[in-house]
Amino acid sequence: MGIRPAAAVRWRRIGALLLVAALAAAGAGCAEGTPQQAEPGPWQATPTPSTPSSSAPSASPSGQATTTPEESTAPSYSRWELGASPLPTTTAGYGEIRPTPRQLRVRRFPTVDLLPPPAEGRFASSVGSITPQIRKRMGETWSPRCPVALADLRYVTVSFRGFDGAAHTGELVVAASAADDLVSVFAELFEAGYPIEEMRLPTTADLRAAPTGDGNNTAGLVCRASTGASSTWSAHAYGLAIDLNPFLNPYVKGDLVLPELASAYLDRARTQPGIIHADDVVVRAFARIGWSWGGAWRSAKDYQHFSATGR
Repeated sequence: MGIRPAAAVRWRRIGALLLVAALAAAGAGCAEGTPQQAEPGPWQATPTPSTPSSSAPSASPSGQATTTPEESTAPSYSRWELGASPLPTTTAGYGEIRPTPRQLRVRRFPTVDLLPPPAEGRFASSVGSITPQIRKRMGETWSPRCPVALADLRYVTVSFRGFDGAAHTGELVVAASAADDLVSVFAELFEAGYPIEEMRLPTTADLRAAPTGDGNNTAGLVCRASTGASSTWSAHAYGLAIDLNPFLNPYVKGDLVLPELASAYLDRARTQPGIIHADDVVVRAFARIGWSWGGAWRSAKDYQHFSATGR
């Protein structure tokens, strides 16, 4: 389970983020990957004009939304202001768990480019050391008390396909030992057309933000304890885990659902783009590099989570 992304920061401070990201990319010492031509695959999501449905999707007795015919006529993009509605905080530090809002039951947002998109829509990647510029952007997501040194981490950029059907450039901080393997995974997902909403570095603002339960950032390193534990480092703290489209693939254990508004996506019979299923292209791509999927866990299900450590 990843952090609570501060989606409001993404939209309200986009001008500053664009400048910071561009400067950081220019300062990163990195090796460019070989561009590959990739055709949209079966996951490809192409925007099409449509009109909103006048009927809301139905809900199950447990409060989880179920897919209805009306959802097929949903608008091209979700009409929800991300990060604008903080949730009451529980004693455990999470937001209050609430049913998925109608506007997010078929979630789809365009990707905001923080880095230049890949040339001609082709896959490209880079792997570089953690420069002072990147370290500053990481903020409190890493500190000297963390179980991995900066020298053992890498700043990685990869191309990904958004829910807008376009090619974008994402960024991650991961363990140096896993960087090249992860590039190959995202190259495979790009070629398959698997859509990703957002892939940017988590920041101090994300860590300090009040929970809104609607974030969907794909991320790697965040130096924190495992969910529900206080003394065990998460695989994210080592840069050995990735959370992929967390809103569409939530964490669940008992009554706890994270992100807090993502209960509709506990219905794993849903097949809309971005949802991860057992033995699909996403699970197979990570398995190829020896990483396991949290969706196969027993005591909890972490459908967004892939790791090299099995936790």
